[in-house]
Formats: sequence, structure tokens, C-alpha cells
Amino acid sequence: MVSHVKGNFNKYSGIVDINDKDITKSKVDVTIDASSIKTNVQKRDEHLKSADFFDVAKYPTLTFVSKKWTKAAKGALKVAGDLTIHGVTKSVVLTVNPFSKESKDPWGNTRRGTSASATINRKDFGLVWNQALETGGVAVGEEVNISLDVELIKSQPK
Repeated sequence: MVSHVKGNFNKYSGIVDINDKDITKSKVDVTIDASSIKTNVQKRDEHLKSADFFDVAKYPTLTFVSKKWTKAAKGALKVAGDLTIHGVTKSVVLTVNPFSKESKDPWGNTRRGTSASATINRKDFGLVWNQALETGGVAVGEEVNISLDVELIKSQPK
């Protein structure tokens, strides 16, 4: 590998149901548009969308559905769930920082936020493409660090 590449997905939707009385009964269900990948290099983005990687024509979304929430040290959480990438579902555990307190934004919405992280092996999800470098090594590492900064908007009762 030459360097670490950062990217993000710009289109996603989901529901986080936080149970403040018993955080272990909370739930999250997120869907990400795989074609919204952005690394700020157009040719790389196109390659990531191709059959060599995400194959967005065949697998248009990535999903995460929580299965178990547990308390961790210093108010953090471990959120275990099923992550589906490239049609392959594997169990992943997110380390989630404590949620911020609820606050009103200038438009009257109630918001709170958090951040989370996990590390996965891309090959576990069938993302196996690589290329040898003339200087030795390979173009793409196996380990992918997932970093999430999340801002939630509380839904209004219907």
C-alpha cells in the first residue's frame, strides 16, 4: 500500500430507536447507497463502484441492523449487528461513544449525536480485488477502518 485512503458515502437513511430507560433495548437499522462512495478521485470512485469492489449494479446498498447493545466502559456502548456489503452479511461490533444530550436546533428539531468505529476485513465481504505494486506489496490493504459521526433528528409523534 502507498497510503491510507479516506472515503465516505453521501447517501444513506436509517432509524435509530434509542431507549433511554434501558439502552440495551435500543435498535438501529441503516441503509447506505453504495453508489454514493466518494474518495475525491473520480477514477478510484468509479473502480470502487465496479464489479471489482462494491458492484453497485448488482449490490446497490450496504446495510447494518443491530442485534445487541451492551454497555461498555465510560458510558460507551458495544453495538453488535449484521453488516451486509457486496451481498455478504457478517457480524460486526461497533464501539459507540456516549450520546450527546438532546438539544433543539434553530429549526425546532431535537437532535443528539455520537460517533462510532469498527474495523473489518474487506475480504470477509467478498471484496478481494488487488494488484501487485512494482515496488513490492499490493495496492489495496485488507483492513478497513469504519468511522462514523452521527447526528440524529428525533422524529415527531404521529
